[in-house]
Amino acid sequence: MKLFQDYRKLFSIIIFTILIIPLAFSHAQTAGDLKDKINQKDADIQQLEKEIAAYQLELDTLGEQKSSLNSAIKQLDLTKKKLNTDIAVTEKKIDKTNLKIESLSSDISTKQDTITNNVESIKLEIRKTNEFEMNSILSTLLSENDFTVIWNDIDNIATVREKIRQDIVKLKEIKGELEDTRKETISAKNELTKLKSRLSDQKKIVVQNTNEKNKLLKQTKNNEANYQKLLKERMAERDAFEKELRDYEAQLEFILDPSKLPSGGVLSWPLERIFVTQLFGKTVDSKRLYASGTHNGVDFRASVGTPVMAMADGTVLGVGNTDTTCYGASFGKFVFIKYNNGLASTFGHLSLIKSYEGQRVRRGEVVGYTGNTGHTTGPHLHISLYASEAVKMASKPSKACGGRIYRLPVAPINAYLDALYYLPRL
Repeated sequence: MKLFQDYRKLFSIIIFTILIIPLAFSHAQTAGDLKDKINQKDADIQQLEKEIAAYQLELDTLGEQKSSLNSAIKQLDLTKKKLNTDIAVTEKKIDKTNLKIESLSSDISTKQDTITNNVESIKLEIRKTNEFEMNSILSTLLSENDFTVIWNDIDNIATVREKIRQDIVKLKEIKGELEDTRKETISAKNELTKLKSRLSDQKKIVVQNTNEKNKLLKQTKNNEANYQKLLKERMAERDAFEKELRDYEAQLEFILDPSKLPSGGVLSWPLERIFVTQLFGKTVDSKRLYASGTHNGVDFRASVGTPVMAMADGTVLGVGNTDTTCYGASFGKFVFIKYNNGLASTFGHLSLIKSYEGQRVRRGEVVGYTGNTGHTTGPHLHISLYASEAVKMASKPSKACGGRIYRLPVAPINAYLDALYYLPRL
């Protein structure tokens, strides 16, 4: 029966090695601390997001009031507060992601130690088993006449082999979990990179907001009458520029071939949260807001600094700022993308452009941030969608804007499409 007693010792060694009780207990404490810290970051983020929602409600209410210098300044001040809170949220998310990476790294280290220790233990036991089978069983066969004892020893060997097999299966599972944890870590690191980039962008937008306020105060000399005069001049210039561009596009000839257009629903949403504020075509608002009486795109509610994402894979064919030609007369800061599916789009009224001409972009990639540049009555995202074969970047002098050169996407009127048909259903 000595053989059976030897294998009981082997079982004890294997079980002790696999459990690694002190290490597991220590890791559990560390993991618990990290989880508590992550939960606290989540709570902080939720509180800050409530503050953002409150600022946004104030901005929405303010946007419904008659335009005045006081409301314009108040809007800029509220926007700055909201942007600074956006920055605080991003910083909390960065902290949370760092904690998550730390937790994952600890988990990886523990799994690697467990695998190493178990592999060495199993290798040792396999070697001992082989030696025992080669020597002890042969010796038993030569010295023992009681075959019952022999078969019991052989059965014990089989039991140990099955235990080793189970341990190997378990190690494979741990290895699989390790690979999953590594993938999760890579994903978290990529998210961290995006968050750091967003933080940098948000800080740039805050600076722009401050500069915009200072510029407005300088132009109006903080006087309401001066503001109203400036507003009237801009509206007249905007209407003249819009008519000029519309007349030019009406002269462009294009025969729309529906067979070259994709089916509905091929695009993805450009924003994380969707709220449509103005539809495509002739609407109640378009008759009031545009000289043509027609809205050539779709508008989405979006506060200043909201990330804007490409709606499909494609190439950026143009970026620019129409405010440098006619302030408040058109898209403002824009990104023009030709997609690989027969469609093209312009994102207008941006606060910050995050792409460049010739850049290949992927669906969901951030190409800019929403804003309040160009012809707007408040912060939002405007999307003009076209048949891609008909739209192009154009540079032309504008009589409405003192002969200055404007550069923006232009298309025949019948090449404009309703973006909502190609976006997911609401």
